[in-house]
Amino acid sequence: MEREGRPRKDALPTAFEVVMPFAFATATLLPLPLIAAAMVWGGIWALVAPLALTLLAATLDEIGARLAPPRPGAEFPVSGALSTAIGWAHFAVLAGAVWALAGGWLGALEKAAVFAAAGLWLGQVSNANAHELIHRSARGARRLGVAVYVSLLFGHHASAHPLVHHVRVATRDDPATARRGEGFWRYAPRAWRGGFREGWRAETARRRAGARGTHPYRVYAGGAVLAFGASLLLAEWGGVAAHLALAGFAQMQLLLSDYVQHYGLERARRGDGRPEPVDARHSWNSPHPVSSWMMLNAPRHSDHHARPSRPYPALDLPQAAPMLPRSLPVMACLALWPRAWRRVMDPRVAKWRAAERKGLAAEAAE
Repeated sequence: MEREGRPRKDALPTAFEVVMPFAFATATLLPLPLIAAAMVWGGIWALVAPLALTLLAATLDEIGARLAPPRPGAEFPVSGALSTAIGWAHFAVLAGAVWALAGGWLGALEKAAVFAAAGLWLGQVSNANAHELIHRSARGARRLGVAVYVSLLFGHHASAHPLVHHVRVATRDDPATARRGEGFWRYAPRAWRGGFREGWRAETARRRAGARGTHPYRVYAGGAVLAFGASLLLAEWGGVAAHLALAGFAQMQLLLSDYVQHYGLERARRGDGRPEPVDARHSWNSPHPVSSWMMLNAPRHSDHHARPSRPYPALDLPQAAPMLPRSLPVMACLALWPRAWRRVMDPRVAKWRAAERKGLAAEAAE
């Protein structure tokens, strides 16, 4: 039996299989030399690096979303190698940014630009890649994903995401699911605390049920201490401050991603009180290609929740999936202004809920 999403070994490569590795690799890795140049030389590079990750990507997203309809994906052979490369590149970017921000050769505006560029790559590309890695079955890949989250002082996400979020998504019991009318600035501390607490409870319950090994939260805490120690050795206390700021910026982007992709969507309760199964209707998605390549198809979120172990190139956009009006990064920026966010999204949530009620009524009438 062939693995889903993987082409037969004797089949000729399709145009998709030829082009997609380059699309994902270009979107995720091309910013790295720009960021490195900004760290070393500043000047014009300090302007080009953040613009490439923001305005250029957003413009190409809008063009791509209008010209090309969403297409189903297919896994390509080097997808795992790309994830591994991004995972290791993460530590180089983090160390380089700490070194540059704590150093004295860049001016204040240049440092602000380096912080923005490196922080955006860590928060969007590397975060999305770590998310992919922790869902891999291979132990090495998962450990690399955990190490990335630990270096961003967000190690508990490696427990809370698979053990809590994927189980309780689109319910009030999930700390990562934003409620309708809840602004991001109220959501973020609730989601952070709730994810930490519920992840701890889930891991503790697993150990009581017989799971072996060290409690992961000890690894997360010890790893955070080692990460701070590395920054201290690299750039003294200025390096520790830079590390803390970059980690906070990256964490905020991950929280924004969860906020946007699940805002206001809730699973109906069945007669026995349990929520209905998760399906395409329970996550917001985006068809914008460039940001999807940068984030390893994380904006194809419904399919990810339906098939958590499915490799990122093979994720699809189901017809029933609710769609965001703009790309995920643009909507994350909008979420920083709760009133503007609610003006755009609350009518869409209301329309979604009306369709849900209509669907439930139709099922009851059958």
